[in-house]
Amino acid sequence: MFRTSTLLTRALLTLLGSPAALAQNAPVSQQAETGTLGADWTSPTQAGVQYVTVTPTATINSQNPGTAARVITYSVAFPGAGSYDLYARMRVGAGAANDDSFFYGNGFGTKLPADDTNWITVNNLNSVGYTSGNVAVDGGGGASNNVWKWINLSKFNGGEAPVSFTVAAGSLTQTFQIGAREDGLDIDKLVFGATGLYFTVANLDAGTQGATTPPVVFTPAGPPLATGKPKFLGGVYSQPQKTFFNAYFNQVTPENAGKWGSVEGTRNQMNWTELDSAYALARAKGYPFKMHTLIWGQQQPVWIETLPAAEQLAEINEWFAAVAQRYPNLDQIEVVNEALNDLPLNGSTGPNGPNTPGSGAGNYYEALGGAGATGWDWVIKSFQLARQHFPNAQLLINDYGVITTATNAQRYLTLINLLTARNLLDGVGIQGHAFETRNIPAATLQANLSVLATAGKPLYITELDIDGVNSANQLDDAVQLAEYQRVFPALWTHPAVKGITLWGYRPGHWRTAQGAFLANADNTERSALVWLRSYVQATVLAAKSARATAVHIFPNPSADGRFTLSGASHLTTVRVLDLQGRLVQERLVNRQETINLQLPVAAGLYLVQLHDAQGFTTGKLLVE
Repeated sequence: MFRTSTLLTRALLTLLGSPAALAQNAPVSQQAETGTLGADWTSPTQAGVQYVTVTPTATINSQNPGTAARVITYSVAFPGAGSYDLYARMRVGAGAANDDSFFYGNGFGTKLPADDTNWITVNNLNSVGYTSGNVAVDGGGGASNNVWKWINLSKFNGGEAPVSFTVAAGSLTQTFQIGAREDGLDIDKLVFGATGLYFTVANLDAGTQGATTPPVVFTPAGPPLATGKPKFLGGVYSQPQKTFFNAYFNQVTPENAGKWGSVEGTRNQMNWTELDSAYALARAKGYPFKMHTLIWGQQQPVWIETLPAAEQLAEINEWFAAVAQRYPNLDQIEVVNEALNDLPLNGSTGPNGPNTPGSGAGNYYEALGGAGATGWDWVIKSFQLARQHFPNAQLLINDYGVITTATNAQRYLTLINLLTARNLLDGVGIQGHAFETRNIPAATLQANLSVLATAGKPLYITELDIDGVNSANQLDDAVQLAEYQRVFPALWTHPAVKGITLWGYRPGHWRTAQGAFLANADNTERSALVWLRSYVQATVLAAKSARATAVHIFPNPSADGRFTLSGASHLTTVRVLDLQGRLVQERLVNRQETINLQLPVAAGLYLVQLHDAQGFTTGKLLVE
């Protein structure tokens, strides 16, 4: 059976590569304005390009066009039978993520405008696509907004699993439809190209046939940059970023696929496709997988905003349970994202606000307990639920701006210690976007990392990116390289940091316009990526001190603040801090096997830092 199947496959590939087969399956181009336009569509011309766009409307249907007025119908004549991919030339408006979605028919034929199953939702088009270059147009690319760009919609998951289109020998003329979702998206041309062939932008612009082999581009050899290191160097996983992922990264974080609004945009309709793909890669390669994220004040389902609080809490439990059931072996979970900056509350006016109704803030802040007695009851409740649903996963909190100033670090530490005291936290996520680290001295970054490390939990740099444009906003490898050489070592070598995740490395990066990508569209590596590989492989990192971890604290609990450290002959310093990170006592020590200390403090939980030549570990002391 295997031999027969192999021979048939080879024969089919040979046939498809013949001139006759290529002519029979020639691409079919369709100008977008040549279809039958529903009443809500218009066909303007700008700079010589005629295109279609939908008139603005106050509301949109999330999973279907809703009415016939928002549908365009085409009659497409194919030259031959076979499977075809759908390509589109489009332009996303200035609204970016608010201008970047539409629908296409789930297969050929006339569709019911208000039937979800009839339509494929295509969202998040603002950060993908191709404008030029000798590369095959697929579901990735890095073109941004306000430019005409091509994308292979049959390879891009923009909210629902994409489809190709099958043409039967006796039915060469087919009806095809598209539908409006958000206004601000312009569509110039559609092309049906034979599945399995490689089409460049030039092919699609001219309507010429694709190639049977991909264009020759740079191919990275791997292995992942941090192979053999005690820390991981991970990557964010999404359609634009997954190309050659295994050649660079050994940890996986989904970019948007794990956000609640991406999974359950329509109540009780779950889209796991992209998240499944990220999880499968991690499991197949043995990479740590971090779920991003369960609770946030952005990209949450709009439908939950107006539910009663009790019903909201029930839905949050259902969301946690659904994730736990589908992904039983999660390594890490970012339970709450950006708690200091973006509350899941309509009317909140944090740095990402104001959160307005319908913005995706979730508006379930009070359902989780609001501020409560601690000021952070809603975060504590989120972690309590997560501990119940994910007893074997490491639970992380994640935020940005927390190592730029001592004030921010102390505020974050307060929340970290509240969770730590309740045994709810296993690690601390620290974002590292370019807008955070720019102009901040490396010594400041390291000092604030040390402040956060006083809680005794491992630190993770969760969302690192560094821009690569100069003052004239031109792509500049030297600028990016210099900033990587300044910032990355400060993070990578800190003893409490156990891993770094890059928030994208290819065009399609959320900061593509700022040049934050490390590899170009043709896969060639920019200077910072070449340096990063060399630096990570060459830098020797201190292993966790076995001697420090062997130190014993007794009695614990302590009745009066007196306690003894034994097995301490290799320690250099002992520091005791309260849960707010304030220094209570510091003792310089030298070759003392036993150390006696007394703390003039009130009853409570304290952190004991044990420093030696290789770094430090943290223990806990309860004073009664």
